[in-house]
Amino acid sequence: MAKRVFLIVLDSAGVGYEPDADRFGDVGSDTFGTCIRSGRLHVPNMEKMGLFHIEGTSFERKGAPELGCCGRLREQSAGKDTTMGHWEIGGVISPRPMPTYPNGFPAELLHEFAEKTGRGVICNEVGSGTEMIRKYGAEQIATGKWIVYTSADSVFQIAAHEEVIPLEELYEGCRIARAMLTGKNAVGRVIARPYVGTAPNFTRTVNRHDFSLEPPKDTILDMMKAAGKDVIGVGKIYDIFAGRGLTRTFPNEGNEKNMDVTLALQDEDFEGLCFVNLVDFDMMYGHRNDIKGYTDALNAFDLRLNEFLPKMRADDILMITADHGCDPGFPGTDHTREYVPLLCCGKKVKNGVNLGTRGSYADIAASLAELFEIPYTGDGESFLGRIL
Repeated sequence: MAKRVFLIVLDSAGVGYEPDADRFGDVGSDTFGTCIRSGRLHVPNMEKMGLFHIEGTSFERKGAPELGCCGRLREQSAGKDTTMGHWEIGGVISPRPMPTYPNGFPAELLHEFAEKTGRGVICNEVGSGTEMIRKYGAEQIATGKWIVYTSADSVFQIAAHEEVIPLEELYEGCRIARAMLTGKNAVGRVIARPYVGTAPNFTRTVNRHDFSLEPPKDTILDMMKAAGKDVIGVGKIYDIFAGRGLTRTFPNEGNEKNMDVTLALQDEDFEGLCFVNLVDFDMMYGHRNDIKGYTDALNAFDLRLNEFLPKMRADDILMITADHGCDPGFPGTDHTREYVPLLCCGKKVKNGVNLGTRGSYADIAASLAELFEIPYTGDGESFLGRIL
C-alpha cells in the first residue's frame, strides 16, 4: 500500500516556554497549559497519544502514551512566527531574524506603496488586527485608503473592507507590497486582512491571504515533489511556502472545513504528504487572548480525530505538531517562544514511546525523508527508527 503521512499543524499550540524565551519576553508562556488550567480542555484522543506525558511541561504526568509516540520539539530558528516555524518543520532552520517594525514602517516605504497602488495609507501602528480594524474601519470606509499595520512578527498587514476595496484589488495590493519588500525590508509575510460589517462591529473574513518570502533553500516539500511523491497542502501551507513544493493545494477555510478536506483526502489514493495548517487557534483565539475560544477549538479538533483515526490505512502515519506558541493567557497578543508537541500514531508506529525533547522542529522533515527514502539535504535528525 502507498505510504501516506498526514502532518497536522495546530497553529500556535505550544507546550511551554523555551530556554531562550527571555530573549523574546516570553518567560512563563504556556499555551496548552493555559487551556488545561482553564478546566475546559477535553481532548481524549490527544490524551491517548501522550499529550500529558510530554516531558518538561507544566502538565506532565508519569507514564507513556497509550496510542503511538509523544515528545516535544525545540525551535532553533531566530524567530517565533508562522513562516520560520513552518520552514523549520520543513527542514530549514533560519539563523537570522526577519525585520520587524516596533515603531511602524518608514514613511518613504508607505509613500511608495501608496503611489504604486493609487490609494493612501492610514494607521501604520503595531497591534492586534481586530483593534486596528475597530479603530480605523470607519475611516477606511470613508476614504478608501489602506489600513496598514504590523505586529511583533515580521509582517506587513493590509486590511480593507470587502465592500470598499474588492478582494482582488486587495490581493494585488499585497503583491505590489511583496515585490517592494526585499533586502533589508524583506518581511516574512505580507498579509491581506479583509473584513466586513459596520462600525464598530467589524468582522475579519476567511479570505485572508498570506504572501510569503520563498524559503532560502529546498524544503522537504521540494525534495518529495522532486522524488515524484504527492505533496498536498491544506489551509495556509501554499501561502507559507510561496507555493513551492506542492502538487495540490486547498485554501484556508477555517479549522472545520480544513478538517473536512483532510478527511476527504483520506479516501483518495496518493503516496506522500498531506500537510495541514489549522490557523484558527492562532488567528481567532490566541491573538485575542480568548482562553475559552482556544480551548473549545482544541476540543473541537480532538472530536474530529474520532472520524480521522478509524479511517487510517495500514501504512498511514498521523503527526500532530505546532509552529510556535500564542498563549491566550499571557500578557500581550503576540506569538510566544515555546516548545511544540509531537504526537505520532499509525498501525506501523510503536505504542508507548516517549521521544523526550528533540533538538529541532526540522526533525520532522528528516524523518519524512527517511520514511519515503529520498535524498535529504535539510536540517534536523530523523526519529523514524525510534517510532516504527
